[in-house]
Amino acid sequence: MNSKNIQGVDVPEIGLGTFKLIGKTCEQVVKMALNMGYRHIDTAQVYKNEREVGNAIKAAHIDRNELFLTTKIDRINLDPDKLLKSMERSLQDLDVAYVDLLLIHWPNPDFDLEKAIEALLTLRDQGKALNIGVSNFPMKLLKEVNEEFAAPIFANQVEYHPLLGQFDLLDYAAEHDLMVTAYSPLGQGQMLENELLQDLGEKYGKSPAQIALRWLIEQEQVTVIPKASSKEHLEANIDIYDFVLDDDDFYAIDDLQKDHRIVNPDFAPEWD
Repeated sequence: MNSKNIQGVDVPEIGLGTFKLIGKTCEQVVKMALNMGYRHIDTAQVYKNEREVGNAIKAAHIDRNELFLTTKIDRINLDPDKLLKSMERSLQDLDVAYVDLLLIHWPNPDFDLEKAIEALLTLRDQGKALNIGVSNFPMKLLKEVNEEFAAPIFANQVEYHPLLGQFDLLDYAAEHDLMVTAYSPLGQGQMLENELLQDLGEKYGKSPAQIALRWLIEQEQVTVIPKASSKEHLEANIDIYDFVLDDDDFYAIDDLQKDHRIVNPDFAPEWD
């Protein structure tokens, strides 16, 4: 599994997203992924599966320093005291001493963002989060955190796939050595229906999903966390290292219309 080096940290390019994986299914899928060679696992407080992820990590007997583990603070826990206490629960449920990356899951204007970032920094100083960052932050908010607050932001996790553009974020990430973690990189299955990705899949002997993932990881600073629940899909998602997209094909995907946002809850920020 290839890695991206972000701020001196090697992060496996392909991880496992665990959104909607719950209970024993979550535990079994995460363990299967780890046994298959995955070393990048993404969870969140709001997923209600941190305990199962922790059980799977323990059962897979993976050395902790081989694993890049991310969790995310629920948007209702951004008061500093609640943030710190909720993180203690997350660490207990995950049964780990630290996470590699701790993110604010969604911005929430009901809380003081600078104080929430200060709480993240406290956790980093305590060694409970090796790196800190944000998720679903539009450029205006990302710049506020990274520049006005001068916080050592490691990543912004965002929806990113061939039908939704993040080009301004990618430019900013390259300039500031930030990781862009692409969630829903397959558009929750919608990439499978795209005619261009289907045609390219025939050309390279790959599925449309594999073409989409390959396009993403060929970009600087980008890692991907597709969700999968079957052995077949877990294997397919990491079987993308035996080909490279021709430049014309890469740019053809670039040229697809990039305005198809799938994840847009009522509390979402105003997107750039």
